Amino acid sequence: MTERLTPEQAMARAVALAALGPEYGPNPRVGAVLTTREGDVLGEGFHRGAGTPHAEVAAIEAAQGAGHSLEGAVAYVTLEPCNHTGRTGPCADALTNVGVSAVRYAVEDPNPVATGGGETLRGRGIDARYAADAAAAALNRRWLYSMRHRRPYVIAKWAQTLDGYTAAPDGTSFWITGDQARDHAHRMRAGADAMLVGTGTILADDPLLTARPGGELAAHQPLRAVMGLRPTPGARVWGDGHAVRLATREPSEALAALWSREVRTVIVEGGAAVVSAFMGAGLVDEVHAYIAPALLGGGTRAVSGLGIATMADALRGSDATVESLGQDVFVSALLGKD
Repeated sequence: MTERLTPEQAMARAVALAALGPEYGPNPRVGAVLTTREGDVLGEGFHRGAGTPHAEVAAIEAAQGAGHSLEGAVAYVTLEPCNHTGRTGPCADALTNVGVSAVRYAVEDPNPVATGGGETLRGRGIDARYAADAAAAALNRRWLYSMRHRRPYVIAKWAQTLDGYTAAPDGTSFWITGDQARDHAHRMRAGADAMLVGTGTILADDPLLTARPGGELAAHQPLRAVMGLRPTPGARVWGDGHAVRLATREPSEALAALWSREVRTVIVEGGAAVVSAFMGAGLVDEVHAYIAPALLGGGTRAVSGLGIATMADALRGSDATVESLGQDVFVSALLGKD
């Protein structure tokens, strides 16, 4: 028996499908559901990553593979159908060519290269409408922010003691947090496009900067970026050719270089001077802090030198979340404006 969905259910299904796509990459996570006018499901699909068919095309192929005609069908898509040819063709054309009669999209595309699909469809006599959906927008919040600001979305991450230190007075920092917190951080890495550290961190710690959730290399490895003017030949980060040197001390220049490499989300891991530089430049959109129940009473602060002299001027986050990770606590908060 064919499944029948209401318009609200069809869009919710599209959002659930979109969530199956990868968090990383230059493209957003998108899902699509094709139904008859009465709501009978004909086909569905989601975008599996850069270079693969877009969600609309995947749904069309699924419907056609099942022997369904799409003449007069309704498409529910979590993002406005694209209107340009990139690695794949325009989804606005794909929907037009199979004869859909109506399209509902949950988020308008802010990408100036791809936007305009809705207008194109309407110009062809197709009933294309923007139907805002908060869940669809939330799923691609970082990508949407990146597109609107034309730079990577920045997450500042650090591990600290209860009294706010990331290293002891002698410079030691291994390990502030326990196994669960470190594994959580590796899972966060695996969902990002890039990691960024300063040359000081490379010279002091010689990290691999790989994503190793569960102790195993993740299928997706973020680009590893080293920012600063000092060369670091022989460091382990350069071992496999998946790292880049950003010969600058300016956060905005580093982000511009990453943007040109299709980086849409970057985790800035340190050291403290680099994190503080991004924070001071107003270029941190989200904070990830791993807090251990340990006290040092001195050492290196997680963030410093912001020039804030009064509590009224304190940087305050929003939408904070708190998660227990063994003996440690993970706190995240948004600093971005939109």
